[in-house]
Parts: sequence; C-alpha cells; structure tokens
Amino acid sequence: MTVAVVGLGKIGLPLAVQYAQHGYRVLGCDSNERVVAAINAGHSHVQEEAELATAVPRLVKEGLLAATGETARAVQQADVVVVIVPVWVNEQHEIDFSALDAATGSIAQGLRAGTLVIYETTLPVGTTARRLRPLLERGSQLRAGEDFSLAYSPERVSSGHIFRDLRSYPKIVGGIDERSTERAAHFYRSVLECTVMTMASCDEAEFVKLIETTYRDVNIALANEYARYADQHGLNVFDAIAAANTQPYAHIHMPGVGVGGHCIPVYPYFLFANPLDDGYETPFALPLLARQTNDVMAEYTVQRVERAIGSLDTLPVLILGVAYRGNVRETAFSSAKLLQKALLRRGAQVYAHDPLFSDNELRQLGYVPLPLGLESAVYAIILQGNHHEYETFDFHRFTRCKVVMDGRHALNKAVIEASGMRYLAVGDGSPL
Repeated sequence: MTVAVVGLGKIGLPLAVQYAQHGYRVLGCDSNERVVAAINAGHSHVQEEAELATAVPRLVKEGLLAATGETARAVQQADVVVVIVPVWVNEQHEIDFSALDAATGSIAQGLRAGTLVIYETTLPVGTTARRLRPLLERGSQLRAGEDFSLAYSPERVSSGHIFRDLRSYPKIVGGIDERSTERAAHFYRSVLECTVMTMASCDEAEFVKLIETTYRDVNIALANEYARYADQHGLNVFDAIAAANTQPYAHIHMPGVGVGGHCIPVYPYFLFANPLDDGYETPFALPLLARQTNDVMAEYTVQRVERAIGSLDTLPVLILGVAYRGNVRETAFSSAKLLQKALLRRGAQVYAHDPLFSDNELRQLGYVPLPLGLESAVYAIILQGNHHEYETFDFHRFTRCKVVMDGRHALNKAVIEASGMRYLAVGDGSPL
C-alpha cells in the first residue's frame, strides 16, 4: 500500500519515516523544492530528530520513501493521504487557512475513489467536516463517506521527541462517519505501537487537541500568577508548587518568562473561531486571559531586572536563548521577541546569544549577536531558552554584569553568585 504524506516539515517527515518503517511505500509531498531534493538525495532537513539522519537515507535507498512537489500525482497513487500542512495565526490572532486550503485543492485533483484522507494539522472544531470536506468534494467530484473516507487525527508530538511520542501517546481518531473512523483507526494500528482511541466525530477529535493545548496554557498562566504573588510576598513559588503537587489532584506547571512555540500560544485562539456556524457564541474567557497573562511575563521579567539594578537606558543586556524552547532549533512565537521589545522600550542595548543559531541567523531573525570582546560591558543577562549548553555557560567573562535573571529556573544559583552576580528567578521571592 502507498501513503502520501502532504507536508514534510518537522512533523511530516518523521511521520513519513514512521509509516515507511512499517512497510508502506511513502510519497512525501512538499512545495519546497529544496526539501524535496534533500530527501530524494537521502538527507533529512529536520535536525531535531536524531533517528532521521540514518532512517531517511536507508528508506530512500530501499525505495520505501520518496519526495515530490507534485501532490496531485502522488495522491493519485495513494491508498491513504495524511495531511500535516500548517495553519497560521497572524498578529491580530486571525487564522490563515491559505496553505492548508491550497494543499487540499491539490489533493482533490488527484483523489481517487476508495482513498482514505486524514488531516493531522491542529484545527478549529468543525474545520474538517465543514471547510475541508467541501473543498475535497468540489475538486474531486467525489462524495466523502460514499466515494472516499475522511477522518481527523490530531498530531500530539513535540519537537525533539517525535518518535518517542508516537510510541507513547494514544492516537485520537474521529471520522465523518463510522466507516471513515474504522479505516483511519485500522491504518494507525498498522503503523503505531500505541493505543488508538476513536471519537464520535471529526469535531470531537479536533476538540481533543484544543483542550490539551489550552489546558497547558491556562495552567502555565496560573503558575505565572502564583510566581508574581510569591515575588510580592517574599515566597519561593518553586518550593511551594513542588509541595502542592505532592497532592494527587494538583498538577501545577512551572512559571517562566513566557510561552512560545507553534502550539500553545496559537491554538487557544482556535477556540474563538466557529466553523460550526451553529449560532452559538464561544464561552471561553479563561483561555484569552491566560494568553494575556503569559504574554505579559516578558514585561514583568524586565521590570524585575530594572528594579534590581535601576534604569536600563543605554545599558547592554544579553538575552540567552532565542529558541522558543530549550534544545529545539525553532523560534516560533519565542518569548525572546517580547523580551527584546520590553528592553528596547527602556532604551537598553539588546544583544542575543543562542548556541543553536549562527550570528548571521540571529541577524536574520532580528537580533543583534553579542560581539566578541563585549562580554565585559554587559550589565544584565536574562535566560530565555534553557539549552543544555547554558548549564555550563561561563558567566565569569561578564565582569560588569550585576544580575542574571533565570527566566526558566534552569541555572545553578550558586555558580551565578560565585561569579559575583545577583541571581534572580521569576517567582523566587527575592527582595529588590
């Protein structure tokens, strides 16, 4: 059997490899010519998943994996089509379906009777059945549920751990009808070792993913409010949370400088979209408040630094880590940008360092790399991305640095203080 995977990004390529490793012939589809050429040459463009470095060349050589820019032609050959094309949210929090709509149009052109189509992209509830189904039907002149099967199954993986997550987390599946659900569940049982859970509909399966991500965002926002309370009252929020979490009904996450990534800062806004068109207004108030709470943590972090050392006007300040998460070479919605803006508003000279990015890449991302020899001028350091490299970072070089703000509670306080600097963390209750 042949599977077409539409979208060969940081999730799509691992999925293609997963299916090929279970004996399917996989045609990966992507609009990026460089990605297609790299895969066909046996090279993985996704660096975060170590398994890809050996799996991609082996599977290409065995004829189980190939890439193409011609989605319609690949779909014509496929028994199963898995779609993992991103949906974006702009600065006004409006949802941009353009890439997914375009991919769906190409899929429709090649769609044959009997094919199973599964969307894995995180979507607002109702999108598969009410937006994508009509696009597929109009473009193919086929009927979903009669001529082809259509289902939704949210991806539930994180960068750097995708193959582990595929093995560990139950796979959620919901189709437009019982037959679609059964076919999708059967497919996933053939390529995954985890439990497959079926839902009553596509809508319900879409809802599952939004519940997961929104829960985390709201939980982190609550932890951030605890952290600010702790700072106001001279308490240590980390010790308090650890103690509270010994009660089995408490599961408080960790506070920090902010929340980044493709998922958590984005998908809560999907709750406010309403493709269901059922006349009901969304009741969600907490997710919006959580988004505002988490986005303001960068400003709060800079305020803490400012209160500790005074005005930041003209002072060199270094941000450690521009990636949205430690040890992941991704910058989507990184809190580093919010920190940078907050510091620039105060007139600081803002520099950035990240071991996962070259100086040229930092410039392209809108940051100023710290020049060699300027370490001794830095007055304050803020850890934003908790990469492993920062656990052994040489802080002694920053001879004029007054304070290190640990925005991820990841540094060794004793090491910082031994370097003659003041250590602060969001929520540690240190007096200013």
